[in-house]
Amino acid sequence: MEIINLFPGSWCSNCYIISDGGHAAVIDPSASAKGILDYIKNHGLQLDFIIITHGHFDHIMSLDTLRNATNIPAYIHEYDNELLGDGEKNAFKTFFGKDRAFAPADRLLRDKDKLALGNSELEIMLTPGHTKGSVCIITPDFLVTGDTLFANSYGRCDLYGGNISAMRESLKKLRDFDKNLPIYPGHGESAKLGHALDNAAYL
Repeated sequence: MEIINLFPGSWCSNCYIISDGGHAAVIDPSASAKGILDYIKNHGLQLDFIIITHGHFDHIMSLDTLRNATNIPAYIHEYDNELLGDGEKNAFKTFFGKDRAFAPADRLLRDKDKLALGNSELEIMLTPGHTKGSVCIITPDFLVTGDTLFANSYGRCDLYGGNISAMRESLKKLRDFDKNLPIYPGHGESAKLGHALDNAAYL
């Protein structure tokens, strides 16, 4: 399984394309829809779906444009679907003083859902704390951690749906994985899981 980061996305968020066997998924469509589609075309990939790790605006700015251009479905955890249509909950209004709404997801995810991609399988792991419906994506080769865990920290817990106690429990769950597994976070550089968790240990 391969992963590419189309950085920078909106407000310095990461936008990933993961692929296997000629099939691809977009994780957090924050980069331009044109940039995403150009990459898919230039690499001969079939785009199957979009996964949103959580519903904050900076991770989804090209979501509707991309869906309108491709008719591919967008997936988000059921607890975060409400953020898409509410500029206050998705934090756009918090930062910019005006509303910004996005269309609801086409499929609502739950903890431990499995999604086929090419010859591989992705597993959804609910990791609340940054938002109620934040997820990490488990692949055979790496973890996509969204804003749950960064290389040198963890996601803020003071926006709508954030909960510091839930974040502690989510980080404990991540300790069950191989510490040498690479992580690809919602902001910043990739890292080994053990390194990232050590940097978040003061929580």
